[in-house]
Amino acid sequence: MADSIRILGISGSLRKGSYNRALLHAAQELAPPDLQLDIADIAQIPLYNHDVQAQGFPEAVQKLGEQIRAADGLLFATPEYNYSVSGVLKNTIDWISRLKDQPFAGKTAAICGASMGALGTARAQYHLRQIGVFVDLRFINKPEVMIAAAHERFDAEGKLTHEPTRKFVGDLLLALRDAVRSSKR
Repeated sequence: MADSIRILGISGSLRKGSYNRALLHAAQELAPPDLQLDIADIAQIPLYNHDVQAQGFPEAVQKLGEQIRAADGLLFATPEYNYSVSGVLKNTIDWISRLKDQPFAGKTAAICGASMGALGTARAQYHLRQIGVFVDLRFINKPEVMIAAAHERFDAEGKLTHEPTRKFVGDLLLALRDAVRSSKR
C-alpha cells in the first residue's frame, strides 16, 4: 500500500515473558491495514559509556538509529520500574540521542504500557514524556493506554484477551497513524 504508515515499536523490557513486548505483539495484530508495525530489539545495546562512544557507536545502536529514521512514527511500550521508565529504555534513548542527526527529533510517537500494578505504568509514561521533550519526540496525548493488572489482561501465551483493552490499543494506533499523516502535510 503506497500510503502505508511504518511504525517502529520499542519495548522497555528485555524479559522473555514481558507484558510490554506482548503489548507490542497485540498492537501488530490490532493495527489497521494501512499501518505496518515492526518491533525493535534493544537487547544488544550496551550500557551507555562516553568512552565507548568516543571509539565509535556500537553496531546495535547504529542499527536502531537507522530503524528509527526509516520509521514514520514510534510506539513505546514501557514497563514501570521504581516509579519510572526501565533502565534499559532510558539507556537506549541515551545512546540514540547522541547519534548524528538525532533520529528522535521531530518524530511522532505514542506511549503504552502494561503493569501488574494498579496504576498501569502511569508514572513511567509521564517520565517518558519528560525525556521526550529533550530529544524532541512529538508524543500524541490521547488516548492514554495504561494497562493495570496486566496478568489479568493477557493469557498464559501472552495474548491480550481483554476486549476493552484491545479497543484502547486499536484506538491508540489509529490516533498515532492520523498524527503521523498530519505531521507529513
